[in-house]
Amino acid sequence: MEHVDGPSQAKEYADTALQLMLRYEIPATPANFEVWYTYASGRDTELNEALDLLITNNQPFTQDQNLAVAQQHVRTADTSDTVHETSLKIEESVNTVLGFVSEANDGAVSYGESLESNLGAMANAENLESLRRAVETLVSDTKGMTAQNSLLKGRLEESSKEIQSLREHLESVQKEAMTDGLTGIANRKFFDTSLRQEATNAMETGSELCLLLGDIDHFKKFNDNYGHQVGDQVLKLVGMILKDSAKDGAIAARYGGEEFAIIVPQSDLDKAQEIAESVRMTVASKRIRKRSTGEDFGNITMSIGISKFKPGEPVVDLIQRADESLYFAKNAGRNRIATEQELAAATSD
Repeated sequence: MEHVDGPSQAKEYADTALQLMLRYEIPATPANFEVWYTYASGRDTELNEALDLLITNNQPFTQDQNLAVAQQHVRTADTSDTVHETSLKIEESVNTVLGFVSEANDGAVSYGESLESNLGAMANAENLESLRRAVETLVSDTKGMTAQNSLLKGRLEESSKEIQSLREHLESVQKEAMTDGLTGIANRKFFDTSLRQEATNAMETGSELCLLLGDIDHFKKFNDNYGHQVGDQVLKLVGMILKDSAKDGAIAARYGGEEFAIIVPQSDLDKAQEIAESVRMTVASKRIRKRSTGEDFGNITMSIGISKFKPGEPVVDLIQRADESLYFAKNAGRNRIATEQELAAATSD
């Protein structure tokens, strides 16, 4: 839904957005401005949390980062409008069908009255002529009822197809709204929703919950050297590896830019570490080649941080610990895994 701000309020948000973009050296493109204007307005809590996390960890606000935030947060308004419009169309179609059924019911009542009247007339006919008239009326009413039923059948079939088509469209839009367009795995919005739900489930059932946050090592340098098209292929490859590794209810998602996540419900740190190690080794084993020419771009690696949910804590704290563990792994040499236990032990020394 579009928000309309008054002139003075809009100017305040715009000034704040431009100051932030200048501070973080963000190109003043319309898409980037939309992200930071929304941030300045404070109307999107999830967007602000995502940017605050990047700010806290002193992450550079690259063009890719801003594009990822825009796709995952700002652009969801368009999808929400589509979902709402499609839902209204489904409701209208259902109401149309109910109207058809009501019309048919009225016709059935009328035909029942006619049938009763004509059968009575036939039973009480005093001569052949009155019997003939009663039969003719009954035949005419029956033909009319048959035609009405045929028309109703056609209308219901048409409406049924329309409703089915709208439902399929709605499912497609909803799925698209929760899927990262490049990698095909869950996007940040679905990640946020799923993590909150899994945290609630963990508290209700007393089960364990872990979170993996992974980042492609030196991805910016890789992108700069070989171009964004090759970089996109790398992101797709990593997304596929994470999807294949997310078994038994685990959820793989693109967290933002070159960062990925796996939510691992009903698993302790040891199990989460096994999954993380499998992902790390699989990624490191792949060589990136250009299919058309066979050009070899070498290997990529990932660093992964792991945290475990503490019942009752805000999920942002779980994410923060996984993020801190991730950067601990990077600072320790990259292409490695670090758990929150390792981080705690290192910081206590």
